[in-house]
Amino acid sequence: MEELLSVHPFVGEILERLTRAGHEAVIVGGAVRDAVLAAQAKRPCVFQDVDIATSAPPQEIKRLFHDRPVLTVGEAFGVVVVVAPDGRQYEVATFRSERGYSDGRRPGQVAWTTLEEDLWRRDFTVNGLAARPDGEVIDLVGGLADLTAGVIRTIGDPRERFSEDSLRMLRAVRFACQLGFSIEEGTRAAIAAQAAEITRISWERIRDELVRILSTPRAAQGFKLLDELGLLSQILPEITSLKGVPQDPNYHPEGDVFTHTLLALEVADRLGFSYLVKLGVLFHDAGKGEALARSGGEHSGGHELVGERLAEHALRRLRFPAREIAHVRFLTREHMRAGRLPEMGLGKQVRLLSAGEDEQAPVEEFTARFPLFSDLLRLFICDAEASAHRASAWLPLLSHIVRLHLHVRRVQGLKRARELISGEDLIALGERPGPRLGEILSEIHERILAGEIETRDQALQLAKKLLKGQR
Repeated sequence: MEELLSVHPFVGEILERLTRAGHEAVIVGGAVRDAVLAAQAKRPCVFQDVDIATSAPPQEIKRLFHDRPVLTVGEAFGVVVVVAPDGRQYEVATFRSERGYSDGRRPGQVAWTTLEEDLWRRDFTVNGLAARPDGEVIDLVGGLADLTAGVIRTIGDPRERFSEDSLRMLRAVRFACQLGFSIEEGTRAAIAAQAAEITRISWERIRDELVRILSTPRAAQGFKLLDELGLLSQILPEITSLKGVPQDPNYHPEGDVFTHTLLALEVADRLGFSYLVKLGVLFHDAGKGEALARSGGEHSGGHELVGERLAEHALRRLRFPAREIAHVRFLTREHMRAGRLPEMGLGKQVRLLSAGEDEQAPVEEFTARFPLFSDLLRLFICDAEASAHRASAWLPLLSHIVRLHLHVRRVQGLKRARELISGEDLIALGERPGPRLGEILSEIHERILAGEIETRDQALQLAKKLLKGQR
């Protein structure tokens, strides 16, 4: 408790005001779970969200914190948010029981109750722990035993818990990945039986849980679980369709595309890559089945373009932001070109490198200046490590990119090319706006990026020649 209050001092004031007014007040949920796990492992605990439950009804909570901003969006469910002097927000919820779930998400009836009933309505035993202000842990649901055993188990009948809120099925997988736990057999069986109900949940809530799974260091384990439990086919059929799609055993001795994808995801886990890179890993070969069918089973050429379309469709369904969809589309579309980078013309290499360039970042700081391309490299490493190529594919590429980066620092990239000559310059030389202007400008920029042209005069001289049709 001392460790928690050193990070969240206002939590102590919340507990003190409630108890001084004669109400019971406890810390509940993830903060207690994580503190117990840290104590068991004899390591410091990283406290993030801290939630408080109390016997005080919402009106009383608002009265006790009349001097602080109080957000009342969830007041009908007994939940208010008290804003601390430092701006941090703390959820304070009245002990409650819930009944009458008709939509697989929200309770139809909410009643104020006791701490015991409040803990028994929660999802999993490891999240059903509470702690008093003096640090005493209250375990009425068997959470401590399951923390010690490393097990995710529902509180009470799993079928009832999942029928109350179908998203809990995804949360079970997420907590298993987050904590490195297994899912108890009865809980697994209930998820498998009710997996089709997950589509009752909004795609936004499903997306958020998928992002949390991908953000853990066990995303590959999570997607195996999602598949085994029947959830993956409901929310990402584009990925389960990769089962049985064959690959050349000389390059992919690991097996079909689905197996390769999960192996690549394991690499991303080990290297600590972001959830956006992991989404790129999931979809990079998603088009192989369709591409193979188009060619009559001869090859999967063009699968990256099919995969880009499938990724966009799936991520739009999951309501991902447009910026993140564009990010994953780029990774999927360009993952084959990354391996062929040394074979491309120097200007084209610089253009690929400069996709999504952050021109505000110093050109010397590679990953900050070229975040999109950096993620493309990360995807390429995962792809190679999950095949027969392994380091023989990505290590020479990294060496080449070091040289390419030095070249870009010399020619100063696309920004410099646009500064040397623009479409307005070509119009001033007599060219009309249209496709030909764009083609000529692109060719001049390619020469600048390749280092063949270094000054504005040289760029204008080449422009005059090209406008006259001279090559």
